[in-house]
Amino acid sequence: MLAITLDTSGKVPLVSQIVAAVTARIAEGVLRPGTRLPSVRVLAAQCEVSTLTVSNAYNRLVAEGYLEARRASGYYVAARKTTREPPRRFAPAVSIDALWLLQRVYEDDPALLKVGAGWLPESHLFTDGLRHALAALAKRPASAVSRYGNPHGYAPLRRSIQMLLAQRAIDCEPDNIILTHGASQALDLAARGLLQAGDTAFVDDPGYCNLFPTLRALGVRVVGIERTTQGPNVEALRQLAERHRPRVFFTNTILHNPTGTGCSPAVIYRVLRVAEEFDFHIVEDDIFAGMAPDQVPNIASLDQFRRVLYVGSFSKTVSPSLRVGYLVAGRDLVERMLYLKLSGGLTSSEVTEQLVHTILVDGHHRLHLARLRDKLAAAQKSVCDSLASAGLDIFHRPSGGMFVWAGFKGATDMGEVARRALEQGIMLAPGSLFCADQKATTFMRFNVTHADHARLYRFLEEMASVPPVAA
Repeated sequence: MLAITLDTSGKVPLVSQIVAAVTARIAEGVLRPGTRLPSVRVLAAQCEVSTLTVSNAYNRLVAEGYLEARRASGYYVAARKTTREPPRRFAPAVSIDALWLLQRVYEDDPALLKVGAGWLPESHLFTDGLRHALAALAKRPASAVSRYGNPHGYAPLRRSIQMLLAQRAIDCEPDNIILTHGASQALDLAARGLLQAGDTAFVDDPGYCNLFPTLRALGVRVVGIERTTQGPNVEALRQLAERHRPRVFFTNTILHNPTGTGCSPAVIYRVLRVAEEFDFHIVEDDIFAGMAPDQVPNIASLDQFRRVLYVGSFSKTVSPSLRVGYLVAGRDLVERMLYLKLSGGLTSSEVTEQLVHTILVDGHHRLHLARLRDKLAAAQKSVCDSLASAGLDIFHRPSGGMFVWAGFKGATDMGEVARRALEQGIMLAPGSLFCADQKATTFMRFNVTHADHARLYRFLEEMASVPPVAA
């Protein structure tokens, strides 16, 4: 007999209690592979619960691989392969490049300090708002969550984005907005819609490292534009534009990734003038605008989509699991981008788009952003001060946002530094990964929401005092 005692007055659901009891018996060896469990009716009578409760518990155990259901016979303990986890070691003999970082950074490894990660921790996300939105969506008719969406994306969300952009002095219509599977798809659509093999694309240098392989896969020549504390180096932009005649410049204006810098109004105006002079488009990646502590200028507000395409996202400030972004473009480009979206993956997920819309109209999202900005401002000061105390140079002290660009003062073998960091359970984001030509630099990207750890600062102090130097 499978004796299970349930707490009917507790907060743990009955189904979860049954699942936990059975899995515990299996782990203890009380229930061995091949053992037949009581029927649904028998266990329901023993536990004094409904047959539906037991049926749901058994189905979950089957889905998780603990049980197997045999037709007209019942439920049996499944044969499970057990493997011992090797002891945790952080000493891989690897070449730490952009591909390695992209593959490893999203792995779920709580023992590893990912101090250069590109996202906020759970404590900084709007998880309460997401839960409430999920509950509200669950009450809607089945038709609301079971259909393909509008090719442009969920219309109410596009209207909300229109109002959001108006607050940033950006004037557009809902039909100028295409909702995407995160900002990454928006950047991909812009690249495929504006570029052909053999074209030249300008990027921030340092800049968004995941964009570089996307462009190179299209056969595009990638040229970096130096990033200064005030934004792109306009003189370099003009000289290189005269030499290379680019088709597009991808730039991150506000709370730049990875340096945390912004763009002054004068620089924005001059960048737009260079684009007009040499007739290239600008893709303005503005996914961190919601984290900015003040109303800051952007390129799209000056251009109003004559040659600027604007990219935004909700994944950074609400939840990365939502993967809802958007691309805004002039009418002459929207149809081309829409065709590429449909041909590459049909419509985007209207379920997640409805969730974001519910979060925005609920009214609490603005309060969440205000609290988030306060947290980020405090974290910036703390981490910048600690990095400086550890002996690092700070390229720029941001007033908000996630990122700080900091590096060692002398010649340092950054590959060796990154490998030694891994030995101590620290994943760094070496600056070369963010450079268009992968050139060596002693700078690194730090995420202030993940980097405030004594273990990191001790390691950096050690490296700064006796830096490893390439032979």
